[in-house]
Parts: sequence; structure tokens; C-alpha cells
Amino acid sequence: MSRPLPPVEDIRALVGHRFPGGHYTIAHWENFLLTECTGSEPLPGDIAHPVALFHVPILGAGTSIGEMFALGQADSDASIGIESYDWEFFQPLREEHPYRIDAEITEADRREENGRMFDRIAFRFDLEDADGKPAARTTITWHYNRGKR
Repeated sequence: MSRPLPPVEDIRALVGHRFPGGHYTIAHWENFLLTECTGSEPLPGDIAHPVALFHVPILGAGTSIGEMFALGQADSDASIGIESYDWEFFQPLREEHPYRIDAEITEADRREENGRMFDRIAFRFDLEDADGKPAARTTITWHYNRGKR
């Protein structure tokens, strides 16, 4: 049984929500396994595979997929739809280099398209290197499906 539709005001109030933030270091073994599972060859030197941006920002910002689902009041794991993962690299990510990660919800609103209702929520994660220089940014936009209307 699905839960009642969350009030749109509760969803809109998520804009500006900040996650605790923190640090993350991509270990060599982690980069090796990530690279291997993509079928790619290792990148030169200590450069980390870009696929690390799927999990590094979330873990480093002190949150989890589960918390992100809960903030948007997802009915179930199956009620989430992916709109986009937008990755910006300002420098290559590197193994064994600590990154400071800060994150917040930048957009949250209710939409209706073709009779389908959903809440669209965007999470932005900013990664800085040890010198405080921007390293990468990822914006994850999900749809919290609310059913047909």
C-alpha cells in the first residue's frame, strides 16, 4: 500500500537542505575495481575512473541513497526515476587524494506530465581538492513518482 501524497509545500521546503558534508579519498583498490567493472583499462598514473562520481559524492557528503529516498518521501525503491546525472570535472579525480564534499538540494517541486505526477528533486555535490580548488561537481536529478492523476 502506498503512502498518502506528501504535501507539495513539504517537497518545496527541501530546497536549501544541506547534508553534513565531509571528506572522501578514493583508494587505489577501489579505483582498480571500479575501472575493472567498466571493462576499461586503468587510466594513467593515479587518475581515478570517472564512474567514482556515482558514489563518492554521496558517501563523502555524509548521506546515503536511503536518506535521499526518505527526504523525498519515496513510496519504494521502485518509485524513483532517474532524470539525469550531470558530471562536471574541473580537474581529474585522483586516487589517494582527499576531497572535501559539500552537498545540498537545489531544486524540489511537483510536476505533472501526460497525466503522470512526480516530485522532481535535484541534489548538487561539490568536490574540492586539499587546496580548496574545485575538483568536480555532480548534480543528481530524480523523479519521485506519485502515480497517475
